[in-house]
Amino acid sequence: MIRNLTALAATLALSVPVVAQEEPEGAPSPGEIVAQAEPSEWKEIPADDLLVMTLADHADGHERKVVIQLIPAPFSQGWVENIRTFARAHWYDNITVNRVQDNYVVQWGDVNYDNPEATGEAKPLPEGLKVMSESEYASTNIAVTKAWLEAEGDASGLKLLSSGLVDSVGAVRKAITQTLPSDSYSSRALFNMGWPLSQEAGSPSSEVWPVHCYGMVGVGRNLSPDTGSGAELYTVIGTPPRHLDRNIALVGRIVEGMEHLSSLPRGHGDLGFYAADEAYKRTPILSVRVASDLPEAERPRFEYLSTEGETFARYADARANRRDPFFIVPAGGADICNIPVPIRRVAE
Repeated sequence: MIRNLTALAATLALSVPVVAQEEPEGAPSPGEIVAQAEPSEWKEIPADDLLVMTLADHADGHERKVVIQLIPAPFSQGWVENIRTFARAHWYDNITVNRVQDNYVVQWGDVNYDNPEATGEAKPLPEGLKVMSESEYASTNIAVTKAWLEAEGDASGLKLLSSGLVDSVGAVRKAITQTLPSDSYSSRALFNMGWPLSQEAGSPSSEVWPVHCYGMVGVGRNLSPDTGSGAELYTVIGTPPRHLDRNIALVGRIVEGMEHLSSLPRGHGDLGFYAADEAYKRTPILSVRVASDLPEAERPRFEYLSTEGETFARYADARANRRDPFFIVPAGGADICNIPVPIRRVAE
């Protein structure tokens, strides 16, 4: 049977006027709510969906590692497969951070590959890379629903979905999503499978896509119809550039080590690329490995808080309407990027 989570508070709590949501002084903070989550509400991220990127040590000698979670099906899977290909071919080894644009993105890749400051020959690309179309920047309502049901091993839900009944798709979607009442860039914003998404409301074929929140990782590209291969990647380090949604492939998010990228020196060339006299600012990337390819003792393990559970519903409401003692006036709502999905490292 499809899990019925429609009683969860997220949709109601984020839609009801603030005056109806008053709680006694000393209401729990979002962090306190997350700390109360049951172990069963935490979902482990597969090692094959984690990348470990090792940067050159900091000037003070400290090690710098960044862990990236790749986005699951049905989103951006051609690019995700390419990224694993690049990593397993060690193509990313000894590339550099080439662009740091303040309040926008950090971008890395081969300095001689599609870079305005290129001075030499680009590294040959691995064989077997996929070429994607612009239609793959988003998925469909029904594809997202199917992917979630497959991940949950919900055979009855998949059977219902395959029945062809339009109402069944809506029922399943309602049961597995935490929805925000409005979004400036789409018909609605929602959380599903642990990711922030947007959707054009309507039929089962309506579009659903991941959004450019802080720390999301995307694929650099040239002008359309180029869609990028994964040779150049970037992460958001500022105000969410939501205008990029559905214009570029989002392939993951940084789950650890963001400070090593967001604090890098800004570039002064076009679009924040390092100019010719700023080569010393480029941070070397020593290696990028798929976590499942590392020795077991070296594999990082992470979990995310299920966005389909009761705790996430309470957490989302608390992020939108802060009632813990520091706050005076609850905001009455929140942008989807202001409700980051909790992720934690699993102790060895």
